[in-house]
Amino acid sequence: MEFLGTTQTASYCSPKKSCGLTSLPAVQAPVIQECYQPYYLPGYRYLNSWRPSLFYKISNVQTCPDETPSTLRPPTVLPALRSALFSRYSPHDWDQSNQLQVRGAEASRLWASRLTDDSMRLLQDKDQLTHQMQEGTSRNLGQRLSDIGFWKSELSYELDRLLTENQSLEMVKRRLECAADEVNSPLQVALECLYHREKRIGIDLVHDNVEKNLIREVDLLKCCQEQMRKLAQRIDMQMRDNRDAQHALERDLEDKSSAQFIDEKCFNLRNTSDCISFFHGPHCTGRKIILAQRPRPQGGEMPDSEVSQACCKPPLCLRRISVPETWAKFSNDNIKHSQNMRANSIRLREEAEHLFETLSDQMWRQFTDTNLAFNARISEVTDVKNKLQVQLAKTLQEIFQAENTIMLLERSIMAKEGPLKVAQTRLECRTRRPNVELCRDTPQFKLVNEVFTIDDTLQTLKLRLRETQDTLQLLVMTKCRLEHELAIKANTLCIDKEKCMGMRKTFPCTPRLVGHT
Repeated sequence: MEFLGTTQTASYCSPKKSCGLTSLPAVQAPVIQECYQPYYLPGYRYLNSWRPSLFYKISNVQTCPDETPSTLRPPTVLPALRSALFSRYSPHDWDQSNQLQVRGAEASRLWASRLTDDSMRLLQDKDQLTHQMQEGTSRNLGQRLSDIGFWKSELSYELDRLLTENQSLEMVKRRLECAADEVNSPLQVALECLYHREKRIGIDLVHDNVEKNLIREVDLLKCCQEQMRKLAQRIDMQMRDNRDAQHALERDLEDKSSAQFIDEKCFNLRNTSDCISFFHGPHCTGRKIILAQRPRPQGGEMPDSEVSQACCKPPLCLRRISVPETWAKFSNDNIKHSQNMRANSIRLREEAEHLFETLSDQMWRQFTDTNLAFNARISEVTDVKNKLQVQLAKTLQEIFQAENTIMLLERSIMAKEGPLKVAQTRLECRTRRPNVELCRDTPQFKLVNEVFTIDDTLQTLKLRLRETQDTLQLLVMTKCRLEHELAIKANTLCIDKEKCMGMRKTFPCTPRLVGHT
């Protein structure tokens, strides 16, 4: 856009007409460039510094063209009359010189008037341009402050949400650690139950449902602890990532606060401010940045003329240079990274809540199953013990009866010895009868039959006595076995009912299993 009154169309920039004058050289007008030239400190010398373009030369006086060279000089024969007879200039030369001076003065005055008018227009245009550029720069600074405020609010909002998420994640991590520690108590109880049941005796040392449930309970509790600790480790790693994102947001927010303070200071600067001064170098660096952002030619290098204009002085030490797109993208990337970290944290917290619910339900179910197996086993052992006690009572009764029978048999055997002695004595006495008196008469036959009958009775009674004594011994052995089995059952009942079930009366409640203290 061209401003009105620019010097490109000024009349003094066109070639100056000669007006038939050859005594004075043509006036060279100063060249006015379109682009804005940076302002330098007073007294600073540079290559394109202004030089006055008007200068004066001694004019060459032309002689009259009508006169011949022979008439210009007096004859050599009259040297004394030279100054009196011949003048240096003719009246025609005098008139022409005067007219030339008048026309030159008019041309110079016209030139100066045009230059003065154009200079006033130039001053007005440049003042207007400077004012407009300063207002535009102030508007740009205001827009920049608005952009910085917007991104600061976005960063602050995201930082607050990230801090809240970090606190929630830290709480879930503590709950996982507390829940894993809380599992130690029922795990120790289950292990002690297994150790106590190893003290069972004899046939009761069986791999029953109680032992199977206890082993499953121990494995489940250890597995739950392992899952909680692994999830706590994952949450710890996620918290480190969240802290990295938090550090990036805080650093970006701090940088934007510093930039906002600097831009507010620049926005509030006026031409009458006290802290303004000349600084050499920053505008050259800014010019270099602007040129660096332009698309480069095919060769990839900037022309030497642009480099010399952009870097008329050594640049400042720049650490990081960005454009508005990369500047906004940097904060946007930080916010997106923080949002991704928050999304990962939310997924971990949901996974932890689901894990709490699942594991607590599994542990409670396994605890209940183990207790039911204990109760069933205790009932079975109690029933068997009661049956053994009934059998023992009956065995004791049989032993008592067997002992009475043995006593009666012994008494009966002893009672049969007298009649047997009488019968044998009678036979022996009758054998001493003389001669023919030794007759096999009826008494003889009766006595012989009586002896054999009593002897057979004694043998039968003795055999029954031995059988009864053997039965008594068997009953005594059965009694010992029953008493031993009763002792085993009593020991098993003591272990399962008193020791194991005594320890398993309580189990951590669900709030404690999910990490609430």
